Amino acid sequence: MMDKSEGNCSVQLIDGDGTYNVSGIDHFIKEVKLGECGLSYAVVSIMGPQSSGKSTLLNNLFGTNFMEMDAFKGRSQTTKGIWLARCAGIEPCTLVMDLEGTDGRERGEDDTAFEKQSALFALAISDIVLINMWCHDIGREQAANKPLLKTVFQVMMRLFSPRKTTMLFVIRDKTRTPLENLEPVLREDIQKIWDSVPKPEAHKETPMSDFFNVEVVALSSYEEKEEQFKEQVASLRQRFMHSIAPGGLAGDRRGVIPASGFAFSADQIWRVIKENKDLDLPAHKVMVATVRCEEISNEKFAHFITNEDWRKLDEEVQAGPVSGFGKRLTSILGSCLSEYDGEATFFDEGVRSSKRHQLEEKLLQLVNPAFQDVLGHIRWGMLEKFKASFDKALEIGEGFSSASTTWLKACMDQFDEECAGAIIEQANWDTAKVREKLVRDIEAHVSSVRTSKLSELTSQYETKLHQALSEPVEALLEGASDQTWTTVKKLHGRETETAVSGFSSALAAFDIEEETREKMVKSLQEYSRGVIESKAKEEAGRVLMRMKDRFATIFSNDADSMPRVWTGNEDLRAITKAARSASLKLLSVMAVMRLGDETDNIEKTLTVALLDSTPSKKSITASDPLASSTWDEIPSSRTLITPVHCKSIWRQFKTETEYTVTQAISAQEANKRGSNWLPPPWAIFALIILGFNEFMTLLRNPLYLGVLFVGFLLLKALWTQLDIPGEFRNGALPGIISISAKFVPTIMNLVKNLAAQGEAPPAANPENRRPSNNTSSNASSTDNPTEHKSASKTD
Repeated sequence: MMDKSEGNCSVQLIDGDGTYNVSGIDHFIKEVKLGECGLSYAVVSIMGPQSSGKSTLLNNLFGTNFMEMDAFKGRSQTTKGIWLARCAGIEPCTLVMDLEGTDGRERGEDDTAFEKQSALFALAISDIVLINMWCHDIGREQAANKPLLKTVFQVMMRLFSPRKTTMLFVIRDKTRTPLENLEPVLREDIQKIWDSVPKPEAHKETPMSDFFNVEVVALSSYEEKEEQFKEQVASLRQRFMHSIAPGGLAGDRRGVIPASGFAFSADQIWRVIKENKDLDLPAHKVMVATVRCEEISNEKFAHFITNEDWRKLDEEVQAGPVSGFGKRLTSILGSCLSEYDGEATFFDEGVRSSKRHQLEEKLLQLVNPAFQDVLGHIRWGMLEKFKASFDKALEIGEGFSSASTTWLKACMDQFDEECAGAIIEQANWDTAKVREKLVRDIEAHVSSVRTSKLSELTSQYETKLHQALSEPVEALLEGASDQTWTTVKKLHGRETETAVSGFSSALAAFDIEEETREKMVKSLQEYSRGVIESKAKEEAGRVLMRMKDRFATIFSNDADSMPRVWTGNEDLRAITKAARSASLKLLSVMAVMRLGDETDNIEKTLTVALLDSTPSKKSITASDPLASSTWDEIPSSRTLITPVHCKSIWRQFKTETEYTVTQAISAQEANKRGSNWLPPPWAIFALIILGFNEFMTLLRNPLYLGVLFVGFLLLKALWTQLDIPGEFRNGALPGIISISAKFVPTIMNLVKNLAAQGEAPPAANPENRRPSNNTSSNASSTDNPTEHKSASKTD
């Protein structure tokens, strides 16, 4: 029988009576030009239970036109015998065999077992065998395909030499269980079947992988999820492209018969299979029970999914916590299972129990997410309650350890009580993992709060230490002396001991391990030392500025802290040396940290190298003690200023203070010049000799003398107002500049004073009305008020 409908070519290779269609296959081979393919062809077959959708799968997967079952007419045998067709649009040339179902009731319990023979025939000539099976058959001892596979494995080893064939298990009507979970179970079942099969002597040690390459794929329900089914089939179809290439889906190709001998080879294989009488399928009664119980199970499962009580309960669980979840779900599940028991009572007990167990597992698998959600709600509620209660207990001053212990026990007791109400009778589900998760979450929160509180406590005591040490240490280092580091060390020890004592007492409430407590205390002690080290390094960076300030203070002030007036009588060399010695003392104190009991000779080294050394004392071959980056017997961790840096700082210090010393020298010299303002004796003698005539002229004309007297008074007033001796004390050029700036304002001031005196009303004393005395008095008062008073008393 040939079928060429819709451009597809198919042939009934073996009819329902087991007759091989020789003429039909020959015509088919010519029609599809199989003889021209050589070895470039593959054979795919499918086997599985009757009405399991084998033909539907092939038609969708390979574009064939095998007859499909009409779902509205009920389940019945559709494919009779073995049909062969060529795949459409797949390269290389691929032939597909559609086999009659393995558990059809039409044949009954016929001992000839055509189904077994056709299945064995498909395994023998196919490169790829699709095993069509229901998802719920996985893991079942009485699954429809298991006895068939067991018989096929045994007979194939006896009839044919080992040839690796790919068995692609197609799991139909896949549930929500992931394929990653189904595949290991299926592979384990297949391996068990292989291990249980009696093997001939030649193949006792042969592994199943020498005969078969097992692949697994899962497809959704064609009736319920048609679009998803077609998408998955389209993806599966890509795996059959170039299936015979290395690494392709087809198995071992070493024993492949050329395409021209395919018809003869298939005829011989079928003859061998037909003559074998020891093949057997499971009993028909078991198979009927398997199919019928499966149908009942599927009906009850579908009814449960649409059950209004279950849907309502599931919605409530999604919305939030549900009270009485366990009792309500137990009742719904019990009702569903009771209905199954009533309809499956008269079927085989083993099959009925197996199917009931499968139904129960499917139901529990369906409701388990809701159960987990309920546990999640309970766990979350207890965690939030613990957080609120624990935080409130800490706010009112309860001890950290006691608060965490008390509320942990209270929340866990309530969790156990609420979990007991969520358990269902049909399942032995354990809540231990969720309970452990809650304990871990609570412990994580406690740990987080503890860490936060300890961090706050540590920061609090570190702040106290910083405040207690920072400014006092800075003040001590600024006024560096021989006792500076001793005082700093005492201050450090006292403040650190106080802080550690309080810190240790505070840590006792947190119930932490002794090792952790010691680490935290040690960290606080290290922080205390770090504050001093940080401040010391900071002050060491400002040592040049501090040295200049100390030099300026000692150099510019006397022993009573009064500003020095450079009169020329001071020992400038001694004052300079004393100021530099004090500055060098500061440098030696700041060179290294001295928080221990160590002693050093840094001050002596600096004094010898910087203060006492002169070019005349230095030897050409003498080594420089400061030409090093480390101090003798001083570790680098204690070093603040290296020897070579000290030398650089001292050089810069001397350069920047040299100007102050020079100014002092200039002031002394100016003061000496200001004290000897009279001209020399020879100049006076010359003035007397050369000015004798002018002097006599003044004596002969008293009017000139009066003019000179008035001029003298004006000059005297200017001398006093301008403070000429004081201005020239700092040098000639600064004095001239200062006097020139003040000269004109002083003249204007004297004129204003004279004008004011002239406009004043005459006094009551008659003596003051005399013109000569009045003029003299005004001039004198303008020059110097003190001199005016003296003149008045004299008169």
